[in-house]
Amino acid sequence: MGKLKLKTIVIDDSKLQRKAVVKLINDHQGLELVADFDNAVKVEKMIRDTHIDIIFLDIEMPIINGFEFMDSLANRPQIILITAKQEYAMQAFDYDVTDYLLKPITITRFNASVKKALLKHSLKEDTEEPYIFVSSQLKKVKVYIKDIKWIEGWGDYVKVVTYDTTLLVLSTMKAFMEDLPDDQFLRIHKSYIVNLDKVEKFNGSKVEVCGSQIPLSRHKRTLLEEALFNTSLN
Repeated sequence: MGKLKLKTIVIDDSKLQRKAVVKLINDHQGLELVADFDNAVKVEKMIRDTHIDIIFLDIEMPIINGFEFMDSLANRPQIILITAKQEYAMQAFDYDVTDYLLKPITITRFNASVKKALLKHSLKEDTEEPYIFVSSQLKKVKVYIKDIKWIEGWGDYVKVVTYDTTLLVLSTMKAFMEDLPDDQFLRIHKSYIVNLDKVEKFNGSKVEVCGSQIPLSRHKRTLLEEALFNTSLN
């Protein structure tokens, strides 16, 4: 895997300030700019459909200010507030934001904020079960790796089968496999990928996963045996 990059957006009604923050983001190896906006209203759909790790957010904006925007978020990513006024600091504290940057922003202060965000992100990752985000029915859905039983090819889509639900995702089997840990998942058939931890038994043509029978390609049997053996050693 490559170096961690936090997916980032900027919301600031000042074009000059927004361009300055965008440049700082593009120059930082720990950040990946997804988009920038001149007001918070335009961001609602994107936040719902796209996974974002951090928002650089101006407080004083027309229509919806920064605090009102944060109130509207059901699942709030990390927030670094941007403002020209120190008087908002106490209110920002109540929102548990990652940091509070005063304009004009210096590169030293910016980098210190990003360092906080990266640390906060890594601590969260260390305490949370591994997961991926998938796009299903125009929404980004968090799926925990341990909950996936198998993935099934379905035309231009794949079906992700978990204990709780089945999600239809626009993807190829090959592309989806690349998002999964290769020591835990194996493609056992042109149309099936299984979670090795969920395999209960198998024979020359079938694999039983959580009580369901899944076809096994003949030339994949040896790979499955080896993968299950390696999994049992870990």
